[in-house]
Amino acid sequence: MSRVGVKPIEIPSGVEVKHEGNTMTVKGPKGELTKELHHDIIVKIEDNTIVVERPSNHKDHRALHGTTRSVINNMVEGVTKGYEKTLELVGVGYRAQKSGNKVVLNVGLSHPVEFTPEDGLEIDVPENTKVIVKGIDKERVGALASNIRAVRKPEPYKGKGIRYQGEYVRRKEGKTGK
Repeated sequence: MSRVGVKPIEIPSGVEVKHEGNTMTVKGPKGELTKELHHDIIVKIEDNTIVVERPSNHKDHRALHGTTRSVINNMVEGVTKGYEKTLELVGVGYRAQKSGNKVVLNVGLSHPVEFTPEDGLEIDVPENTKVIVKGIDKERVGALASNIRAVRKPEPYKGKGIRYQGEYVRRKEGKTGK
């Protein structure tokens, strides 16, 4: 039995949930999210809770049970609290600047790299070495943060690059001379 899948999801006040066919719509104070769920998984809305059930004990249904419950829970949490990922720029001369709604990264490349967030996402630069990606969709926030990090991943010798806040970069020893 799925430990995650059997937990009911509490619907906070101010959040409206609709389930039609295999489309789930969650509307809250921060915005509205719509996702297509797998057609085999059963979603029931009772009182102020959402219960996710599976039709059989088949391997595919067991795999989808907890995943579907987590996706719905992330939607409910996203429209109430929102999500954010913080990235740190580590390296001499590495900096980020915000111009309009774009973010320009100078990370030791021959050219500055620009990122424009999609609708529903926001990029904030509180310091020139810190970038915060905010939004209501956990998947899209993580994807944009990952794309920004991919510009210059942290390297293991000096630790320079773009990393998530709190990320540990395993260091390697350099060459030794004769």
